[in-house]
Amino acid sequence: MSNNAGSPSVNDEIYACLDLDNPKSFFLFAGAGSGKTRSLVEVLKQFRQNNIKRLRTSGKKVAIITYTNAACDEIKRRLDFDSAFYVSTIHSFAWELIKPYTDDIKKWVRLSLETEIADFEAKQGGARSPISKTYIDRARKIESKKRRLDALPLIKKFIYNPNGDNIGQDSLNHTEVISISADFIHNRPLMQSILVRKYPILLIDESQDTKKELMEAFFKVQEQNFDCFSLGMFGDTMQRIYTDGKPDLGEGIPDSWAKPSKTINYRCPKRVIKLINKIRADVDGKKQEPGKDEEGVVRFFIVDTSRFDDKAMIEAELSSAMVICTGDHEWTPSLSVIKVLTLEHHMAASRGGFSQFFDSLYAVDKYKTGLLDGTLSSATLFANQVLPLIDAKISGEEFAVSSIVRKYSPLLKKDVLKVSEKPVEIIRAAGLAATELYSLWKDGADPSLSDILREVHRTGLFQVPEALFPIAERLGKIDEVFEDIDDTDLDPVIEAWETALQCPFSRFKEYVKYISKDSMFGTHQGVKGLEFPRVMVILDDEEARGFMFSYEKLFGAKDLSDTDLQNEAQGRETSIDRTRRLFYVTCSRAEKSLAIVAYTKEPQKVKQYAIDQAWFDKNEIIILGEAKGNE
Repeated sequence: MSNNAGSPSVNDEIYACLDLDNPKSFFLFAGAGSGKTRSLVEVLKQFRQNNIKRLRTSGKKVAIITYTNAACDEIKRRLDFDSAFYVSTIHSFAWELIKPYTDDIKKWVRLSLETEIADFEAKQGGARSPISKTYIDRARKIESKKRRLDALPLIKKFIYNPNGDNIGQDSLNHTEVISISADFIHNRPLMQSILVRKYPILLIDESQDTKKELMEAFFKVQEQNFDCFSLGMFGDTMQRIYTDGKPDLGEGIPDSWAKPSKTINYRCPKRVIKLINKIRADVDGKKQEPGKDEEGVVRFFIVDTSRFDDKAMIEAELSSAMVICTGDHEWTPSLSVIKVLTLEHHMAASRGGFSQFFDSLYAVDKYKTGLLDGTLSSATLFANQVLPLIDAKISGEEFAVSSIVRKYSPLLKKDVLKVSEKPVEIIRAAGLAATELYSLWKDGADPSLSDILREVHRTGLFQVPEALFPIAERLGKIDEVFEDIDDTDLDPVIEAWETALQCPFSRFKEYVKYISKDSMFGTHQGVKGLEFPRVMVILDDEEARGFMFSYEKLFGAKDLSDTDLQNEAQGRETSIDRTRRLFYVTCSRAEKSLAIVAYTKEPQKVKQYAIDQAWFDKNEIIILGEAKGNE
């Protein structure tokens, strides 16, 4: 079977599944650089040509869920912005489904809040002291949740922005929207019926990383409506990078589904394709074939950490070495056109200078995804409100300052201004609050996020997110005294935020650059779907400091842990499995040449393993400082 991007066999197999009279679900294996977006668009154009009148007459649409807003915009453009296709991110899609059902959402939120409050109150009853830090923080969380509970009856409709801040009492956060929609789809036949009637065809890109709870709900809809609903999933389980995706997606595809496959890689040169095929060989044996004639260059640099410690200097030297290996002067370090990819997020945070903000929050499991994709609601207070405001102040753009305050400040809410006898004074007070916040930067000062939170809470300039409310309250009461006891019941979320809030604002700005893709550093998450001519992959367990990943285990320089062996015996995912996937994703970004830099105390072990696995030829492996001819 031919697997070209324009291949009649693959595209026709997908098209055949989109038969409104005889629908069939499918999972398309789409390896790295395989042109899946092109196939998707070509199939949908063919579908439009033959089915558009019927679709419009019945008021139905084809839904396409993509991973990023940029991908949405690109697909919409290629489909000529045809309204017969509803193209959205998963959060937007989920919200559109549940948005009309305000009363049902209220019931769900009420039950969720009541459950959380009851849990907190039970913990309060067992607390060792009513004046411990944890007890007082928990009391404030209860207070915040009760305020939201009391406000529920007054809400006429809920507000949600898939791409921004959701901090008012009438707002839902990202996690709630996903959880509510998954619950409604999974457990309410009426919602299933509405979904199928509105979208008889649902196509999901990057399905391996779509939220597990939603994927399971979609599977249930397909199972119960297979005769009138086509669920099409595009993806590659080897490129699964988020922990909240469905881990067994590949194995869970029903036999009745079609399973087309795109195995031509149009992105990478031949040498890189050979490498990534070897990396995944022991996982599923799937192979890609090159779609272009370019050979490409791969080098594996091994750095003995017992002899070298200036990593920035080393990596600059290795960039220069790549100029010689490739003949490509764009590898020259000073040109800054190299994409540096780290295997783990702590490494990117360390190199980008925002570890103080990032590390403690990343340890909170429920924060991981939001922290990496920029949707963590408490962080957006600083990223989407404070940062633009201060930038506008620094630039002297007072009109922009006023626009930001009008958009975000609860001081200037319409209902507040309506009931005020002196609205002009309220507007003046809001302007003064913005000026007082800016004074924290006076004389070149670099305030911490904690300083900023205190000032925002004091003036009421912006809404304080629920997770930060207990901390903000405490910051505003400098005379508050806690009982000095061994508090064994600390709230991990509050503790994580207290550490993160000590970060200077200048360092937090580096985090914003990182999630905005403006940093030269990146991880596997940040480069999903992207490609770069020159890629340098950094492997450094010591700098990563994580237990989830270990390239030294992957390369045989370190033994598996007891937990790894236990997971392996039970058929569960190990740190090697996770690391192998991330290594695959980072290497598969390279369009021309690839440099891999491994820091280790066991250079010879790493070298030998790489040779034994046939990942690299001997002449492609360079141990820094090793004498020529030394094997």
